[in-house]
Amino acid sequence: MAPQAQPHEEAFQAVTAAFASLGRVCLALDAEYRMRHVSPLLDELLGPGAADRYRGRPITELLGCELFGVEGPFRAALAANERREGWRAWLPDGEGGRRPTSVTAAPLRHLGGACDREARYLIVLRPADPEIGEPVGPARSTGFVARSPAMERVRRLVESLDHSDVSVLVGGESGVGKGVVAQEIHARSHRRERPFVAVNCAALPDALLESELFGHVRGAFTGALRDRTGRFELADGGTLFLDEIGDLPLHVQAKLLRVIQERAFERVGDSRTITVNVRIIAATHRDLRREVEARRFREDLLYRLRVFPLDVPPLRERREDVAPLARHLLARSAARTGRELRLSPEALRLLEAYRWPGNVRELENALEYAATVATGHTLQPEDLPSEVTGPAAEAPRVSPDVPEEDEARVASRRRDPPSRERLLAALQENRWHIGDTSRALSISRSTLWRWMRERRVARSS
Repeated sequence: MAPQAQPHEEAFQAVTAAFASLGRVCLALDAEYRMRHVSPLLDELLGPGAADRYRGRPITELLGCELFGVEGPFRAALAANERREGWRAWLPDGEGGRRPTSVTAAPLRHLGGACDREARYLIVLRPADPEIGEPVGPARSTGFVARSPAMERVRRLVESLDHSDVSVLVGGESGVGKGVVAQEIHARSHRRERPFVAVNCAALPDALLESELFGHVRGAFTGALRDRTGRFELADGGTLFLDEIGDLPLHVQAKLLRVIQERAFERVGDSRTITVNVRIIAATHRDLRREVEARRFREDLLYRLRVFPLDVPPLRERREDVAPLARHLLARSAARTGRELRLSPEALRLLEAYRWPGNVRELENALEYAATVATGHTLQPEDLPSEVTGPAAEAPRVSPDVPEEDEARVASRRRDPPSRERLLAALQENRWHIGDTSRALSISRSTLWRWMRERRVARSS
């Protein structure tokens, strides 16, 4: 038997040497997922004797049950004769710690009879960067990317705020990353060790907004069973980010103006005045000057918020940012899911050619979709959503006679709410369930709340 095994061992040693030249550890598993062959290079990762110690042992002892357990994704894929590439796992280092590694697995093809017939699956391990989840280069910890000239200008403006505490109004289309810019401003300021508290003003109904911002005391209204601390108090000493400030009701705008002017307010239902030290950053996709003209936004509040205006350009005007943004988003996904993914040159060209009407948020969703359907660790064009790869992906402007600078206004009109009757009918069909209704209308919850507010639709209608 020993002479028959020798060619198999020599074959595996040749494979091992080839992978070792690339810094990879090669393993071969049998049908029971036991390590039949183990590369000596494992000793360099885990210490002397590691290869001998793990030979013949279940792969779960080395890589854990998350990937190779009975219900694990790798075991299911290998059983279906599929490969998996670039997934994150952790190797025990023998000192109670763990080392990150990238794992690729595939069914072993027996060609020419050189391989061990008992070996069914090939596993390749590559030491992974322990900071894979942290963006590097232009993508800072906040996710702020500035490679294009347009975003370089934004970055310079943000840097000019490092030693200032003025109110900032961030403008731009939905999904461009206004929240990321707000976080970057906070992260660079002297308040960075204090809280950053975000509120989406469009995501909450009018009745809850005042309580959410300023808090309430027990018994202030029906359902107020206990005291509640508002977002202003939670942000004391730090930064309060008011997203979609253009959706704030007028009566709340009046109270917000007083807080900005006097740094004081009262909780709902309380007469005690609370003082806070909060830096305010607001954001909106609306033209607030037009909102002022339409008497939907207070002019005095606009001037208080717009001390330092800062506009974030849409993604279609800064295509140089698509590649670094995609890398950052994939790195963040790797930290969350354990899969290290990259883009093929062809897939990246498609991403850079697409117009991204939904901006960075749409790019993130497209990458999440691709990561879900892809089987390898390199995303290919066929993994991308059809709207990115289809014939309309490089569509011209909204209308041939609409200038570029007016496209945002056209897009805004296209998202105007339906008639009050249609909106009421949709809500009633879904028994006033906000989540079901927003899905039926193919919009977000925050957009549905905004439509209800603009059409003055309430449960009592």
